[in-house]
Amino acid sequence: MTSHSDPPVRLAWFRQDLRVHDNTALHRACEDRAAGVIAVFIATPRQWQQHDMAPIRQRFLLRNVDHLQRALADLNIPLLFREIDDYDGVPGLLQDLVQQFGINDIYANREYGWNEKQRDRAVTQQVAKLGCTVHLFHDQPMLAPGLVTQTGKPYTVYTPFKKRWLENWRAQRPSLQPAPAIREHPVAAASDPVPLPKEEFEDKLWPAGEKVALQRLQGFCKERIEDYKRDRDMPSLNGTSVISPWLAAGVLSARTCLQQALGANRGRLSGGQEGIDCWISELIWRDFYIHILDCFPLVSKNRAFKRETESVAWRDDEKDFAAWCSGRTGIPIVDAAMRQLVQTGWMHNRLRMVVAMFLSKQLLLDWRLGERFFMQHLIDGHLASNNGGWQWAASTGTDAAPYFRIFNPLTQSQRFDPDGVFIRRYVPELAAVQGKDIHLPAPLVRAGLAPDYPLPIVDLKFGRERALEAFAAAKRRDEP
Repeated sequence: MTSHSDPPVRLAWFRQDLRVHDNTALHRACEDRAAGVIAVFIATPRQWQQHDMAPIRQRFLLRNVDHLQRALADLNIPLLFREIDDYDGVPGLLQDLVQQFGINDIYANREYGWNEKQRDRAVTQQVAKLGCTVHLFHDQPMLAPGLVTQTGKPYTVYTPFKKRWLENWRAQRPSLQPAPAIREHPVAAASDPVPLPKEEFEDKLWPAGEKVALQRLQGFCKERIEDYKRDRDMPSLNGTSVISPWLAAGVLSARTCLQQALGANRGRLSGGQEGIDCWISELIWRDFYIHILDCFPLVSKNRAFKRETESVAWRDDEKDFAAWCSGRTGIPIVDAAMRQLVQTGWMHNRLRMVVAMFLSKQLLLDWRLGERFFMQHLIDGHLASNNGGWQWAASTGTDAAPYFRIFNPLTQSQRFDPDGVFIRRYVPELAAVQGKDIHLPAPLVRAGLAPDYPLPIVDLKFGRERALEAFAAAKRRDEP
């Protein structure tokens, strides 16, 4: 531990905020130019596994930590890399760093899952014994959850939440925080090597670093955002931003995304170009789901938001679930989407809704199975957004689709992939199928014209009726 005559030392603790620009905790840690600043990233592989973090996402995080370390080095801020099994060991690890470097204050951006809140509470208590203070900031959402409330109570429906959100944003006009200045008196500490996996395919498909993330965002806002509302539901088109991996890892801040969109929309939050308005609404949806995660901890505890839906009699069918996971359901749009996920670590947003509703409604399998499978494979796995999306599709969550609203995957396929371009890309067994048969090729399969493709595992009409009865029965059970 250093002596009391030495300048104060501050620790910037990076989690899902792997950037130097517009990073609230890093900005605040560096405000005192006389203070020494050191940074740390703590990998917790066992905890990641317990939270079903996809291996591709783990590798993406590590590659971005490496880029972050180099960016911080340019600012004379060393980044320590530490690895420990799970969150239980984090308080002791940080206590050791506080003692080793004489740290007075720890700065970090809040995370909203229940386990993360418990971890931060334990760290705060542990380091307080050494006279060290933990400072936590709302940085992941564009507006802090506590700011967007209805007479002090949290919103549970998106539309009024968005209205209040827009009012608050216009009143506050938050500005982006620049990267810190170079530290003139760096802490005497050496950065640690970051263990980097060799995955050339992933490096090419999902390159790491703030620079490339910002370039992709700017390219989208310059070239495609005005057509976003028209093209966003067509999986064969490059109609979405595809920046979610960098946003989920905090390589980009949501505020930066909004700033770029506002620049393209002549400063308008709403009432501007419809494609840009639509994309801004999606950013606000992300804030809404973070707000739900923060205000209602049960959703991060494997529970349905709507308590009455806990009594839905989900089926237990490992064979059907395995077919869904592997993209062998016999429903081409579902199979193409699931194969895209497994092969690339990402899935088009419209198709996330299609496959989620297919699993929870037509197959009547517990939505939590699908939520977990997504987290185990998504490079952009984000607890709040993933949980919110799955509970919407399964009619168990906030602002959920009514239980009688059930997407027909055949109709969705015909509408959003009319020529079967996306299906043929991921289901090569059907490459030779022509015309509308691509959407439901069961007669061709039976005739031996597509011998490598399975027959549908469920009749869509039967699956719909079964789901309606299951949800209606749960509703009756819940009535007094």
